[in-house]
Amino acid sequence: MTALFSRFLRISIPERLSCTPDNKNPAFSLELIADGAIPFPQIILRQQGREHLIKGDQIEPVATDVESAHGYRAEIPAGCLHAGEVQVQIEGCRSSDIRQAGGDDWIKTFRRLELTRAVPRPVIQATGKVTTGDQPKLYFGIHKHMHQPYYDAADPEYWDGEKEEIFGSRGGPYRDFVPAAIEQYAMAELRHAGLTCSWSGSLIEQLDRCAAEGRCGGRFRDWTSELRRVAGLKTAMGNPRLDFSAFAFFHPLLPLIPPRDIVRQIQMHREITAKTFGVPASKACFPPETAFHPRIIPALKEAGIEAVIYDSIHRYRACRDYPYAGTSEGMLPPNPADQVNPAVADWLRLHNVWTGSEIAPSLLRPEYLTYTGPDGVTHRIIGVPAERYIGNEDARGGFGALQYPDVLGQVFQHLLDHGGFDPRHPPFFLLHSDGDNHGGGAESYYRHNTARMIEWLREDPRFELIGIADYLQRFPPDPARSIHLEPGSWSGADNGDPQFMKWFSRYREPYSPDLNSWAVLTALQNAVHSLEDAQPEHPLLDQMVRLLLTAEASDYWYWTGQSRWDQQVTNAANQAWTLAGPELARLAGSPADRTGPTLFPPWVTPENPGGKQWGQGCLEEAPREARVHTFVFDLSGLARVTLHLQSTQGVQTLPMTDRGPYPCQTGANETARYFTAELPIGLGDVRYYIEAEDRQGNVSRGALERVFLA
Repeated sequence: MTALFSRFLRISIPERLSCTPDNKNPAFSLELIADGAIPFPQIILRQQGREHLIKGDQIEPVATDVESAHGYRAEIPAGCLHAGEVQVQIEGCRSSDIRQAGGDDWIKTFRRLELTRAVPRPVIQATGKVTTGDQPKLYFGIHKHMHQPYYDAADPEYWDGEKEEIFGSRGGPYRDFVPAAIEQYAMAELRHAGLTCSWSGSLIEQLDRCAAEGRCGGRFRDWTSELRRVAGLKTAMGNPRLDFSAFAFFHPLLPLIPPRDIVRQIQMHREITAKTFGVPASKACFPPETAFHPRIIPALKEAGIEAVIYDSIHRYRACRDYPYAGTSEGMLPPNPADQVNPAVADWLRLHNVWTGSEIAPSLLRPEYLTYTGPDGVTHRIIGVPAERYIGNEDARGGFGALQYPDVLGQVFQHLLDHGGFDPRHPPFFLLHSDGDNHGGGAESYYRHNTARMIEWLREDPRFELIGIADYLQRFPPDPARSIHLEPGSWSGADNGDPQFMKWFSRYREPYSPDLNSWAVLTALQNAVHSLEDAQPEHPLLDQMVRLLLTAEASDYWYWTGQSRWDQQVTNAANQAWTLAGPELARLAGSPADRTGPTLFPPWVTPENPGGKQWGQGCLEEAPREARVHTFVFDLSGLARVTLHLQSTQGVQTLPMTDRGPYPCQTGANETARYFTAELPIGLGDVRYYIEAEDRQGNVSRGALERVFLA
């Protein structure tokens, strides 16, 4: 009986071939020798998302000089491949019944073939005429976001049929779709092309559990293998083509949690990224929900972040003379206190893509963002714009859903017409979307549509796909120039308004499930921070921190009105209070309590005093009288909470009114106290912060905020 093969002994394939004059491959042969007979040998040639399968009669047995070995030869016809890198997969099935073969019956090996171009590419001007010389170029990048929360904040082991279905349906996005796109960039010789990808820690942990316990039919066994493989591919600048962006472990809304928790969430994420994918996380951060506020800059810097991604509309709206689009924009007019950047004159209404407002192409480039705190110290970080409307269209399915040549061509031509090209700081923006949902998470996005995008890029040198790291290395932003950015998130979060109202649902009603969760969380944050500061080695601390950080996941505010989600923060907090209640009771009021009160970031109603507010499906005049709100909690009790105002009329200090614990309908063990203060009328552009002192003399100061009081 002839022995079946168990391994390939030798593969003979040219490493490099010159293309024919039409830049196609010449005919060539591939020979392989195996230690036994191969019932079903086949060869797969991959290039730019396309596959050429060689099998059956196309592979013939040949004699070999190796004793007891079996040889095979495949003739690859001319013209089936084009210039660039080709991935060659050689495999054989050991089972004589291929229909019954399992994954372990296939033995595979890989090679690469370089097809060098015979005809140099032309240089094309914006007019489409072939010419020579350097031309203006528009750079863009792609970001994919992967996340699943814990569906029970108090029990990370929780699993049911719904989760089995949710995870099981995302095998492609979580395993090999991203590597498929990355490989096409490399094989197409796109020198700087890559993408950034954010993976939440809660998703990684759950996928690891799926792998270890065989969940989802074993689909996630060795789920990181392809990701780890392409993580080693580099751009021409030596940066990773697959850049695992910095992120916050449990997907919290960074502008609404304390700075120390921001740092911890990012550091935890960096650790699990290196452990899971074998490479360090990027120093560019994709904040969950693209939610940014200038007050988080110091914490981002402390966590080692050098650049942060933001939604482009908040750069547009921070300009003087911004052309507000009204209700179609989905947000209130910008608060004048945020409109401090110079006016621009290149406003553009894009066509053939949905837009709620105009964009300014000249602003689509990385810049330094600034924040100045109550102490007068200014902090800076690089901001990288993610273009709101073009990114949303790309999320529908990539090239095809978004007509790249047309839409990006409008931006290019507008920059050309308005003199917007700066060779030292050329335009650059990201197209970002979920990597596991809807069109942006479909296999066609990563494979077929990516291949079509690459074909377009190869023929149109006006545009270049580039990773964040390569762009910043080639075109660092001007350190002498910095700007203010309006707070806010991406459009999928109820249009991403500066007040983060997606996470403040029903805030005008007597009871808001969202505000309840923030009040409960504020109390838990103070308890955990106080225990940590008093006893850094306390044996309960790890469990307490885990419950706190899990409870900060922004998902628990996203689906307001569903008791399952409205209850999550309370469940985690109650478990923590039950776990450490006696310890916290002993700490409260004792000299060991060295932690100041925890302050929730304040919000103002109406959002634009004396400007516009939402009416019934319309905009209406907002009263000039305004109120600032916050939650405050301290284990040892509160001695005072004061509001400090700075304006052209001087400095004012106002006591804030204690309205008692925020009303709770979820049975929380503890909840923060609700404070308000009435704001003076007519102060104009105001800076303010809140300060609180507990009964042990510990003082906390909030961030410096801004509002315009008409």
